[in-house]
Amino acid sequence: MLKERKLDAVTPLQENHQTNNNDVEIQIEIDESEEISAMTEEERYNKDYFRSLFEIVLLMGKQNVSLEGRNLKDPDGVYSPDNFQALLEYRINSGDEVLRRRFEMLAVNQEYCSRFQQEQILEVCERCVREELMRDVRNSQFFTIIVEDAVDMAGEEHMPIFIRHIDDANNLHEEFVGFLPYDDDAELMAMNFIMAITEKWKLNLEYCRGQSYIASSRLSSKMKIVASRLLQKCPQATYTLCSSCALNIWLAKSIPVTGVSVVLGTLEDIYLFFSKSPNLEVELENTITGLYMENIEKGNELKEILKSEWISRHDTFEIIVTLLHPLVLCLDRVACDNSFRWNTRITSQAFILSSALTDFDFVVTIVILKNALSFTRAFGKNLQGLTSDIFSAANSLTAVLHTLNEVMENIEVYHEFWFEEATNLAALMDIPVKLPGRFSRMQHLNLQPDLTSENFYKEALSVPTIQHIIQGLKDVFSEQHLKALKCLSLVPSVMGQLKFSTSEEHNTDLYKYDLPSPETLSAELHCWRVKWKHRGKDVELPSNIFESLHLPDIKFFPNVYALLKVLCILPVFKVENEKFESSRKRLKFYLESTPVEQRSGHLALVNISYDSKHDLDVMVDTYMKVAANDAKFDSLSPHSEVVEEV
Repeated sequence: MLKERKLDAVTPLQENHQTNNNDVEIQIEIDESEEISAMTEEERYNKDYFRSLFEIVLLMGKQNVSLEGRNLKDPDGVYSPDNFQALLEYRINSGDEVLRRRFEMLAVNQEYCSRFQQEQILEVCERCVREELMRDVRNSQFFTIIVEDAVDMAGEEHMPIFIRHIDDANNLHEEFVGFLPYDDDAELMAMNFIMAITEKWKLNLEYCRGQSYIASSRLSSKMKIVASRLLQKCPQATYTLCSSCALNIWLAKSIPVTGVSVVLGTLEDIYLFFSKSPNLEVELENTITGLYMENIEKGNELKEILKSEWISRHDTFEIIVTLLHPLVLCLDRVACDNSFRWNTRITSQAFILSSALTDFDFVVTIVILKNALSFTRAFGKNLQGLTSDIFSAANSLTAVLHTLNEVMENIEVYHEFWFEEATNLAALMDIPVKLPGRFSRMQHLNLQPDLTSENFYKEALSVPTIQHIIQGLKDVFSEQHLKALKCLSLVPSVMGQLKFSTSEEHNTDLYKYDLPSPETLSAELHCWRVKWKHRGKDVELPSNIFESLHLPDIKFFPNVYALLKVLCILPVFKVENEKFESSRKRLKFYLESTPVEQRSGHLALVNISYDSKHDLDVMVDTYMKVAANDAKFDSLSPHSEVVEEV
C-alpha cells in the first residue's frame, strides 16, 4: 500500500524530468551512433589499428620498457626485432585481428612500425598525459616552478621540471611535467623555457608565484639568467630555495671552484657504492666498530647516520670529515682483498675511490667546506623545520650575513685554523700535504717558488667559497622572498609564539592583487588574531599552513584563505603529504633504473605519471590529426617515406 501511495504521489513535473533524462540519453546514443556511421570503414579500421599501437606504447611506458631494446641488427648483420615489434608480434599471435590484417602480408624480417612513427606515438602520449596535468594546474590558477640539476638523457643534458599547485581540497601537489634541454646560450635557454610554459603547456605566467633552481656550479650562473628573465615576465615569481635541497648542499653545488665540484661528485660515488650493496654496508659498519671500540656510543651514532641519506643533509661535510678515516680503511680492505669475496668491478672501484679520498686536495676541500658552511647550518636547518622555525630564519638572515662578512674580513686568521685542521687529518691518514697536481702541471716553470699550500688554498678555495656563500644568500633571499616568509605570521602557531602582537599588512602587499577583497584585509586580520587569541582552552593552534587551510571556517576569512593558498605553493615549503610529491621519487627511480642510452623524455613522463588519467580515444584522435597534417606537408615534398605507411 505504501509503494502504491508513493507511485501515485509522483508529480507530472517529476515524470517530465525523467522523460527529459531518457530523451537526453537516447540523443547521446544517437549522436554516437551517427558519429560511428559517419566514419568510413577505412577510418574505423585505422582508428582501431592506431588504438592497438597506443595500448602497446602506453604499456611499455608504464612498465619502463624501452621501445628499442636490442639493435635491429647484431654485429653479424642478422635481423632481430626491437621490443616494440616483439610486442606487436605477440599481440598478433594472441588474436588481434586488426594488427594481423595490417601486417600479414609483410616479410618476416620487415619492420612493422617505423622508428619515426613510434616516436610520433610516444610524443602524442606524452602530450596528452601532460595536458591532463596542466588542466589541473590551470584549474588551481596559481602555480610555482622548480628546475632540478641536469641529467644525462641518451647523451644530451636535460633539466627536470616540476610544477606545484594546490587542488580543490587544499592539498599541495608537486608534479613532474617534463625536461628543459640544456643550452650553452643562457638567453636562448631562458627563451625556450618561457615559450614551453606559455605556448606548449598553455600556462599563464601572470599566475606564476614562485621559482626555484637546483644547479651545479657549471649551470648556476646560467640558471640565474633564466630566473631573472622569468622575473621580468612575471615580477611576482619569487625566486626561492627548494625544500627538497638543504641550503648548505645548494650553496656548495653552485660554488664556482673545480675542486668543490670534484668533491661533490666523489661523495655521490661513495654514497652509491655503499648504499647499493648490503654486504659493503656491513663491511663499513664492521670497520667503524673496530675503530670506535673505546667509544661505542660514537660508533653507533655514525652507523645510524649511514642508514640515512647523509649525502643531502645540512651537516653532510661534517659527516664526511668524521667518516673519512673509516671509509678509507674499508675501501682499502675491499681493494686489497685476497679471499675473492668481491668481484673485480667492486675491487677496482674501491681502489679508485680510495685514491680519490686520500688526495690532499680532497681533504682540504671538505674541511674548508665544513667550516665555511658551519655559519649557515642552523639557518638552513630552520628553513626545513617547523613553520615557526622558518619564520625565525627569515628574521635571522641579517645576523648570518653579518657573521659571514666578519669571517671574510678576517679570512687569514680563519683559514689558518681551517688549514691546520686539514693537515692534522691528513697526517692521521699518512696523506702528504702538497699543491694539487693539476695546478703544478699547469704552472710548469711559472710556479712561484715562495707559494705555499696554505696560501694557495686560501686564495683558490677559502676566499671564493665565503664570497660565494654571501652572494648566494643575497641572491636567493631577496626582499620579496623575505616578505613572503614573514607572511607566515598568519599561521596561528606563529601568532601565538609572537603573543598575537603581529602586524602582517606591510608584508602582504606582495599579494594584494591576489586577494578577493583587499580593502577589508586589515579588519579581517584583526578578526583572525582575535579568533585565536580568545580561543577555548581545549583548542590547539594550527601549526602550519596546511592545517590552517583545512580549518572548517577558513572560508569565512577569504583574504587570509587566499594568502595561505598562494604562500603554501612556494618551493621553499615542504609538501606536507608525501603521496602528492611521489613524482620526484619516481623520477629518481627512473633515472637509477634506466641505462643512460635508453632514457627518453617522452617515455619518462608516461612512466612517472603512470597513474594519471588519460583518454585513449583522445590520444588516437590527436595522433590521426598529426599524421594527417604531416601527410599534407609531405605531399608537397619529394621526401615522403613514413607518411605512406601512416
